[in-house]
Amino acid sequence: MKDINSTPLWTAIVTPMNTDSSVDYESFEKILREQERAGNGVVILGSTGEALNLGKDECKKVLEFGLSLKMSIPVMTGIGGYNQKETLEYVRYLNSLDGLDCYLVVTPLYAKPGEYGQTEWFKAIMDLSTRPCMLYNVPGRTGVKMNFNAVKNLKDHKNFWAIKEASGSVEDFKKYGEMAPKARMYSGDDGLVPDFAPHRCVGLVSVASNSWPFETRAYVVKALDNKLSVKEIEMWKKACDTLFIAANPVPVKNLMHAQGKIKTNVLRSPLDYRDLADNTPVLEANKNVQSWYKENV
Repeated sequence: MKDINSTPLWTAIVTPMNTDSSVDYESFEKILREQERAGNGVVILGSTGEALNLGKDECKKVLEFGLSLKMSIPVMTGIGGYNQKETLEYVRYLNSLDGLDCYLVVTPLYAKPGEYGQTEWFKAIMDLSTRPCMLYNVPGRTGVKMNFNAVKNLKDHKNFWAIKEASGSVEDFKKYGEMAPKARMYSGDDGLVPDFAPHRCVGLVSVASNSWPFETRAYVVKALDNKLSVKEIEMWKKACDTLFIAANPVPVKNLMHAQGKIKTNVLRSPLDYRDLADNTPVLEANKNVQSWYKENV
């Protein structure tokens, strides 16, 4: 198992598609190798990877393909759902795979459980898991905030490794850290690393690094070292915000297609590239990020 604490940046990797919306494995290998060269960890089949839009057999094929590349970087995969029996069956399958280093475990979807429901959900997964787990708060997608008391209840679990906070709240980031003092704290919001840095933040789980793997890593390192100017922080926040002007990963796939990193900007239904009517802000952000990187690295 690789050192999962070795990188300050994890890329929530997109799943490239062909024009018929089948998985484009040629582009997938290409972008994974780029992340490997940058030294970034990768999250295969997170929400940015359209995991919920793929069938379970497809998910297994995508994950197994990524692991077959035997990359030198750590690999995480997402665990999400609302049916505990099915979710635990999937965890058993994940436990059987070689080369997988850790799990990203999101709060249950749609049901909106409270303290006890969340505690039991996370505990069942972590009890079964053979790998460290990062608990993931993203209420904008799940419909419910990760419960602070549930986090406190689980703080000493042997497989509770880290927290990914993606609600956009500095106060919540701080409080999760207080509830689980031993957990490593990661930003789930690309533009907020400078805001989270004073509060035990050790890294970022990123959408932006799909497009800017080397650039985002440099940004994260400088942010954690408190070496970004106000102007730089503003530029990065604005650039990252452009990747969310439509549902993720619509903008980042549009940009990666424009960059030539992936063959198409096709997404799996119900997502559609046409829901980003104007790609101009994303392309402008790309220019700004690349200029910044040339000046700073």
